[in-house]
Amino acid sequence: MTHKTTPFQLNNLYRKLSGGLLGMAVKSQLIGKIPPLKNPTTNNHETATPLTFYVLKEYSRSNSVLIDLETAQHQLPEALAPVKRLEFGIDEHSAMIFIHHPKSERKDGKTVYSPRLLRLIEAIKNHPTLNIQFVPVTILWGRAPEKEDSLFNLFTADEWQNPSIAKQLFNIGVKGRDTYVQFHPPKNLRDILHAESKAQSADSNKNTALIDNHSALQLLAQRVQNRLLGYLDKQQETILGPDLSDRRNEVDKILNTPAIRHAIQLDSEEHNRNIHDSKKLARRYLNEITSDYSYAMVRFFDRFLTWLWTQLYDGVKVQHFERVREAASDHAIVYVPCHRSHIDYLLLSYVIFKRGLRVPYVAAGENLNIPILGQMLRNGGAFFMRRSFKGNALYNAVFREYVHSMLLRNTPIEYFVEGGRSRSGRLLPPKKGMLAMTVQSHLRQSSKPIAFIPTYIGYERIIEGSTYVDELKGKPKESESLFGLLKTGKKLERIFGTVHVSFGKPLYLKDFMQKYAVLPNSLPSDRSDTPIPPNVSQMVDNIGVKIMQRINRSAVINPVTLLSMVLLDTPHGALDEQSCLEQLALYQRLAKTLPYDEDITVTDARPQAIIAYSTQLKLIEKTPHVLGDLIRIANGQAPLLSYFRNNILHVYILFSLCANLVKHNGHITFANVEQVASTIYPFLQAELFLQYPARTLQETLTQHIEVLIAENIIVDKGVNAKGERQLTTPDPNTHNYQQLTVLANAVSHSLERYFMVLALLSQQGSNKLTKEQVVDLGHLLGQRLSVIYEDDMPDFFDRALFSSFLETLERLEYIQPTENGIIQFDNRIDIMAKNADFILDLDVLHILHQMARLDESEIQRTLHQLQAKKSKRKNK
Repeated sequence: MTHKTTPFQLNNLYRKLSGGLLGMAVKSQLIGKIPPLKNPTTNNHETATPLTFYVLKEYSRSNSVLIDLETAQHQLPEALAPVKRLEFGIDEHSAMIFIHHPKSERKDGKTVYSPRLLRLIEAIKNHPTLNIQFVPVTILWGRAPEKEDSLFNLFTADEWQNPSIAKQLFNIGVKGRDTYVQFHPPKNLRDILHAESKAQSADSNKNTALIDNHSALQLLAQRVQNRLLGYLDKQQETILGPDLSDRRNEVDKILNTPAIRHAIQLDSEEHNRNIHDSKKLARRYLNEITSDYSYAMVRFFDRFLTWLWTQLYDGVKVQHFERVREAASDHAIVYVPCHRSHIDYLLLSYVIFKRGLRVPYVAAGENLNIPILGQMLRNGGAFFMRRSFKGNALYNAVFREYVHSMLLRNTPIEYFVEGGRSRSGRLLPPKKGMLAMTVQSHLRQSSKPIAFIPTYIGYERIIEGSTYVDELKGKPKESESLFGLLKTGKKLERIFGTVHVSFGKPLYLKDFMQKYAVLPNSLPSDRSDTPIPPNVSQMVDNIGVKIMQRINRSAVINPVTLLSMVLLDTPHGALDEQSCLEQLALYQRLAKTLPYDEDITVTDARPQAIIAYSTQLKLIEKTPHVLGDLIRIANGQAPLLSYFRNNILHVYILFSLCANLVKHNGHITFANVEQVASTIYPFLQAELFLQYPARTLQETLTQHIEVLIAENIIVDKGVNAKGERQLTTPDPNTHNYQQLTVLANAVSHSLERYFMVLALLSQQGSNKLTKEQVVDLGHLLGQRLSVIYEDDMPDFFDRALFSSFLETLERLEYIQPTENGIIQFDNRIDIMAKNADFILDLDVLHILHQMARLDESEIQRTLHQLQAKKSKRKNK
């Protein structure tokens, strides 16, 4: 005769099998004392003996089985044993209650509380003699309460976030013997209900008179659940430290702000969605965006990066950090560094953490939100943003509100005003998106005044160097991936020199608000979509430019950037060693005699040491020769040296412009220097974010010329009969003339690029080309000129530089785009193009004229081919 297996028998079989398997891998340890809990027997039904239920935050089968093992081992009421008191209507198949459960939210958005909790509350209310106690339990998988001491332990430490299935399997299989369990003192359910009833009656804003019994029971369950959750969070905080994750702590708060409720309502109406779906979408956006800060991950990065820097770099040198510390006490800090490399994200946070200030939350592009790396960065303080918010008003509102919440909490944040990494080494034009959000947030509501911290980051070699060169030459940008990260890891055995981080003078938002007459709290606090007034928009533009100027004013002239300035402006990138040494010494003196800014740092290394150091980095080569050794750029390194030269080009550009005008013309009056320079300066200022005001240009030029005269690079011929000061070159056969020639070449690429665009516009005429077409044609002409020169300088034809020049022409009203984008201009463009003989050699002018002389059919054919390439790349 066969016997039918009962559910009770199946449950016992499951307990034995699962408990046996888990017990093989997990050897847990108890934290603290075991609470005195009576284990009722079948015959023990006294009402004074409480029924015991165990309360955990997160649902997990492994959690249930582990607690069952622990309760059995320590002779406590067993967690997975049935709990039956039929006289009170209690018939539960286990003694487990989970506050968070995967099925705790229905499709209509209403929360479903634990049915067991609801039944127990109802039983307590219906039976005055029933006694139930809840035992809160904390489980720490693979995380000892004491300080972790290895990278592995830090990386795998238990934290506030609920582990994924894969992480939990890892915890069981690898870290199971480092599992800790704590049974907290029991909480009497009747006492909890009594306390909640008193709290509810004291809350005058809640009117429950019209609520039905079931709804009232659910409301009571919510309060009980929140009380238990708060207790467990508090106990967990004593072990793990505070939960700093915005994902867990801020998402619900942000969703319930007036600004986001309004945005959800608008999204629902616009897209014909119900409110719940729009709210769910907003929550999804917030989970995509928000930081998931983990102190254990920050400590992991600290240990890992300390090792990494020793593998990659000779050191990390930091300048002027005391400014940040001083500003941080009374201001909300916004770090606005230049963006050279992906290393920037980690480097700046590391420098700040090591100096005892709070790690900033860093705005990272969604391209970095890739498996594994994305979550690590998020745990380290990164929050992610899409490249474009266009056409998605709800995402826009959610992101703005998150930025607003960070600033209200005085969370230091960091973002790259350039928007992306510079491929040429120059600063890119500022993008005002994040700046505008920061300003808008402050004008809605603020807790502290805002201080922007411009930060210069300079490398001597860069991990992405070869990639940047390929992209400048037209190769499509590769998407970030884990495979790409692993490929980068192969470079760890190479030495990348020293990294320099220099913190510029802070820029205070209140100063700009006074300048542009912007009033505090001038925007509605309950909206994130209020357009900013024109004066605020102008203020944001000005802040962006001032940030870039402050970054340049904090530049570090290191051995590599200095040597790049010298060798790239020599024929074929080579110079005899003695001349190279003297040119290096000259550039050091120029930067120290007339400092670009007091924050500029100039290497004190002797010229011989600079050459030796750059040889060690394999950037240059020394070629022995009987007439004197030659210093030349190593094969394939010219484009990378051009990147580093561009980091500090702004420091020497006016020296170079003055040298160029004198060298090209042979004899020139100071008045003519000033006249030509005043025309060119606005374009150089926009390209290189020069700090000198145009109104004081005459004084600035005088200072630069006086220094060059003192160095015998320019000869002062005194005043002529017309009372004009005359300048000339040294004798062509002298060493000083050679130094003048090298110095004069630094500005040549910029001038040639300007004239190329002017010649193209002049020869094609007004109302013929759009700005985009001019940029495309300028890029192609630049590529062609680079081939003719055989200089392998892809930054020369960087599209961003042509765009910047056109924007400056428009800002100065030399050109005016029509509604359909066609460029209009008057004869001033022709005059500027014709005046190029003041600054360019005749052979260069001839080449540029020939290249710019394109007939309409050539232009249309070229533009059609370019458009086809763009479409093909976009489809990929």
